[in-house]
Amino acid sequence: MHWPTHEVLNQSPVLADYNLYQSDAALQEGVQREGAAWAVGELNATGAELGCADSLELGRLANQHAPQLRAFDAKGHRRDQIEFHPAWHTLMQGIAARGFHSAPWAQPREGAHVARAAGYLLQAQVEAGTLCPTTMTYGAIPALAKHAQLARDWLPTLYRREYDARDLPLPQKRGGLIGMGMTEKQGGSDVRANTTLAQPQADGSHALTGHKWFFSAPQCDAHLVLAQAPEGLSCFFVPRWRPDGSKNPVLVQRLKDKLGNKSNASSEVEFHAAYGLLLGEAGRGVPTILEMGTYTRLDCVLGTTGMMRQAVSQAIHHSRHRSAFGQLLAQQPLMQNVLADLALETEAAITLSLRMARAFDAQDDEAETLLRRLLTPAAKYWVCKRGPELAAEAMEVMGGNGYVEEGVHARIYREMPVNSIWEGSGNIMCLDVLRAIGKSPRTVEVLQAELAPALGRHPGYDRYVARLQAQFADTAALETRARRLTQQLVLAVQASLLLQHAPDFVAEAFVASRLEGDWGDSFGTLGASVAKEALIARALAI
Repeated sequence: MHWPTHEVLNQSPVLADYNLYQSDAALQEGVQREGAAWAVGELNATGAELGCADSLELGRLANQHAPQLRAFDAKGHRRDQIEFHPAWHTLMQGIAARGFHSAPWAQPREGAHVARAAGYLLQAQVEAGTLCPTTMTYGAIPALAKHAQLARDWLPTLYRREYDARDLPLPQKRGGLIGMGMTEKQGGSDVRANTTLAQPQADGSHALTGHKWFFSAPQCDAHLVLAQAPEGLSCFFVPRWRPDGSKNPVLVQRLKDKLGNKSNASSEVEFHAAYGLLLGEAGRGVPTILEMGTYTRLDCVLGTTGMMRQAVSQAIHHSRHRSAFGQLLAQQPLMQNVLADLALETEAAITLSLRMARAFDAQDDEAETLLRRLLTPAAKYWVCKRGPELAAEAMEVMGGNGYVEEGVHARIYREMPVNSIWEGSGNIMCLDVLRAIGKSPRTVEVLQAELAPALGRHPGYDRYVARLQAQFADTAALETRARRLTQQLVLAVQASLLLQHAPDFVAEAFVASRLEGDWGDSFGTLGASVAKEALIARALAI
């Protein structure tokens, strides 16, 4: 339709029908470098599927139509079921078909976690809520594998690349998902303050009575739950259905009205003598569930990085088509500074996250295990802190169009803070960094070995690493300095990786701005010598 008062001019076209993988040079290079070259064909196909307009529309629809709690049926029977829009189920079907919930465990091989990380990063650019049950299932499988009965009964179903939304006992299902419940009203991160009780039963199970203030993805087929057993805080496997075929009394009280995504169901629940099986050693619930947390924290980094990537892609695309003051935004020097800075931050996050995934592939390597334990909380702290700031700046590039819900920027911005909170807040992550250093004297040695190959490539980097080593050697007030030390650690690793593997103009810009201080701390304040147009061109190759 054409109206004399409403001709649409100077609007950027919708960014859709492009390949999320092929347009991302840093991701492609990282996949090759970190051992997953065999997955390039599948990642190319995934990038094309997820970048199409129909896939991106599914993300909008799943958030436009929030899930609904159906606690009772028409006759008053408890149902405790969650109803989702069809877009949610379509997205979950795609995730299961790509194996993002279990593929590295079902089909272990060199680079399996790297390939999965790259695919997860692509999926995060479409919709974030569906990542929650995906991540928890991925993280729960290693813990379940150590329990003979659960491994026998559950892993074959979890390994299947099928999504089955039906609320049925496991033997009747084609695929399964796992959630978790840790947080209670009075405790938050201090899970040792939990009051949910687990009483031993004659058949070897436990009966759980209590509540969870946050119970992630109540539609999942089972949850890992922390509760107080006679021996102390322990981890329990709590299925939706009891072995006798009756519904387990895990009663959903309400769905949470979250700041972030609206697509996923986060809930508050009560346990009324719910059936649970002890997972791991009694009284050792925190270490048991933290094994799951190690993997979910990796996904916090990947999810944030994926959203950063989409926010930057949208901003660059918009700037290439939008004119202001007689010139395309992408041609204006100050806008180039903003876009190049956003691109630089995103590439550093991509490069770090894939290096971390390679450490997850090396489960039997002591050095990689120590590095994994150190880098996972450190990267979760820093990358997830950078996400909200980057999302806000990318939204500002879009102007008012970025601030309305018709586009993706508002949804990305609302979602960004959650990964700093979920699976341990910033302070918890930084304290975990200190624990990793204190637990094994070799941890600092392994970090130094990771940083060493880049020494001699840039004097600014060499000086920064020397200062970081001095920080580690100074044991005074470590807890007070934990955030700064964690930030410096991550920046050093990112710089090392970029100096070794990225084009010179990328690495030099990162060292000059993030390590040497030729930067105004906010995005868009890179130095005059930075190759800004090259950074922008590299960031979105379409």
